[in-house]
Amino acid sequence: MPIDPKKHEMPTQSPEVRAHNFSEVALGYSEETAVLEANRCLNCRNMPCVCACPVNIRIPEFINRIKARDFDGAYDVISMTSSLPAVCGRVCPQETQCESRCTMGIKFEPVAIGRLERFVADRHNAFGTGEVSRPEPNGHRVAIVGSGPSGLTCAGDLAKKGYAVTVYEALHTAGGVLVYGIPEFRLPKKIVAQEVETLKKLGVDIETNVVIGKTLTVDELFEMGFEAVFIGSGAGLPNFMNIPGESLNGVYSANEFLTRSNLMKAYLDNPVTPIMKGGRVAVVGGGNVAMDAARTALRLGAEHVYIVYRRSMEELPARREEVEHAMEEGIDFRLLNNPVEILGYNNPDDPRDPKNGFVTGMRCVRMELGEPDARGRRRPVPIDGSEFTLPVDTVIMAIGTSPNPLIKDTTKGLEVNSHGGLIVNEDGLTSRENVWAGGDAVTGAATVISAMGAGKTAAQAIDNALRG
Repeated sequence: MPIDPKKHEMPTQSPEVRAHNFSEVALGYSEETAVLEANRCLNCRNMPCVCACPVNIRIPEFINRIKARDFDGAYDVISMTSSLPAVCGRVCPQETQCESRCTMGIKFEPVAIGRLERFVADRHNAFGTGEVSRPEPNGHRVAIVGSGPSGLTCAGDLAKKGYAVTVYEALHTAGGVLVYGIPEFRLPKKIVAQEVETLKKLGVDIETNVVIGKTLTVDELFEMGFEAVFIGSGAGLPNFMNIPGESLNGVYSANEFLTRSNLMKAYLDNPVTPIMKGGRVAVVGGGNVAMDAARTALRLGAEHVYIVYRRSMEELPARREEVEHAMEEGIDFRLLNNPVEILGYNNPDDPRDPKNGFVTGMRCVRMELGEPDARGRRRPVPIDGSEFTLPVDTVIMAIGTSPNPLIKDTTKGLEVNSHGGLIVNEDGLTSRENVWAGGDAVTGAATVISAMGAGKTAAQAIDNALRG
């Protein structure tokens, strides 16, 4: 049978329908489609896709199980190295990692590895027994700070080795950025809850509403008998442009906007705490978070949503799939534009005017691409006399985040870089003895799978340190 040169399409909700609901956009492969897609895999001997995966999932092996319709076996293979398969199958940028090295991709479209991973995980969650074999305790205790992707991965890998692991989460729901930072239509909360429940069955203890640095310090964790600490507290400190008007009412960081939407359950059909009804919204930035914020605003009732980005489509850092979905849903992309001021209503004759201090527009300047910067990207340069005003009443800044300084400021001996990220060696060990770190707390905002890779590396290093 000839090999299909193209990936099998992922079924999705139609743009006209999904732009007005928070149900998941992608609907998942059927068994038949999954088997057909799996048969596109060439089962390469050198397995370049595995080398490109930050958590080294044994990709050809789990795909071969799908070919044989051994779906439970496929899940077992993935679970050997990944603690969050249903999450990775949805939000991992496979196109720049495992699929970018797929041999099929040399001449044709690569195998849809991420879609197959999602299929296997979803089928297991739907039809699996839910039973998990808990390993024998090895007598060692480890504390994990943060229940995001790096923390959960580190916890899962250590629990599988018999460690008594306690995860401390500052918010009231476990999952970190997976719960508060990614919209329901991309990653349903129930999916994250199922992954967390699997870790609990392994023996991982999760304590919510505990802010390390306030409720407890890292030093106190050691006093409680923990032999090692892994810091996976993420990067929750939003960045701003420092332009006039950023303090006006109606200006959000994307971090705040998405957290409000997710944790206040604004995605429900009849939310108790709605965030937005109507209005015109500008989202500044071009990454995945900007796409998430723009598409969330649309679903919350915005009349018109702009993406304002200072470079061109070729430099847009968001996943192609997310950009395509946003365009299909009617998001208005204003590329090669940069904000210079946020405008607000001001009635000096009546300081009690309720409209005082609210956003009325955003002044922008058109850009052109100049010489390459230090990273090789052409630097955007403003065009003289090209300023214009976008009529908006909400502005969402999605230009990145930095690590929160709380843990660093309350823990002696932790060194950080100029961006506030914890300095670690190749194993994730910080400058403080028996304290490891990984994910966004080290790198600043990055991908879920890179954070998982850091958690996995640290778990192995902790095991080597505590058990020789």
